[in-house]
Amino acid sequence: MLSIGAAYSALRIQIVPMESTFKRILLKLSGEALSGEGRFGVDPARIGPLADEIGEIRQLGVEVAIVLGGGNFFRGVSEAAQEIDRVAADHMGMLATLINGLALQDALEKHGQQTRLMTAIEMPQVAELFIRRRAIRHLEKGRIVIFAAGTGSPYFSTDTAAALRAMEIKAEVILKGTKVAGVYDADPLKVKEATLFSHISYLEVLSRGLAVMDSTAISMCRDHNMPIIVFNLNQPGNLRRLVLGEKVGSLVS
Repeated sequence: MLSIGAAYSALRIQIVPMESTFKRILLKLSGEALSGEGRFGVDPARIGPLADEIGEIRQLGVEVAIVLGGGNFFRGVSEAAQEIDRVAADHMGMLATLINGLALQDALEKHGQQTRLMTAIEMPQVAELFIRRRAIRHLEKGRIVIFAAGTGSPYFSTDTAAALRAMEIKAEVILKGTKVAGVYDADPLKVKEATLFSHISYLEVLSRGLAVMDSTAISMCRDHNMPIIVFNLNQPGNLRRLVLGEKVGSLVS
């Protein structure tokens, strides 16, 4: 029979909260992650549960920064944008990421999280201008920081913006949420026999031309040893499992 002291110690061990593997992460989400089953706009039925999942990992003590795409509103490299000047199209895409940032900020705050929306394009009535030291300070204070408007320059994707911001804020890893389980040797939505990689190098991603992130982003991550984990965002609980150290998705390093 356990003594009172031993019983208390056992109980204390049971109620110690789980610890995250990571202290600071950058979460890269496509615009389509907010649109749910649709291909356009923001779906409240999707963004609510997503805000819950992000809030859960924040409660584990993880400092969370997010870079959003804008493809659910406008994609500058799509066929529909071919008649638009590339610089103008890219600026339109940057504004689309700001719309998504506002939507995600609203959802997170409705779920009790403190947030800051920062933009690479000056827009003081809507969001803070991105300043590296200020962003880091927000993270240190426990706020979820959403980076919008990409890098602020045309010809750079939000993948490149994610790699850049991750390095600027000294994130430990980039977590890229997708609609498939990880990195495959072919498109798994088109090729049933596609093989899933548990671990793949930056050079192999580049040489195979795999659509993990664009080549600029992959090269930046390789040059600065920034690991990328690609995982299925549509599988509930994957984000939590990842930050707790479980093997989920594919590691690019």
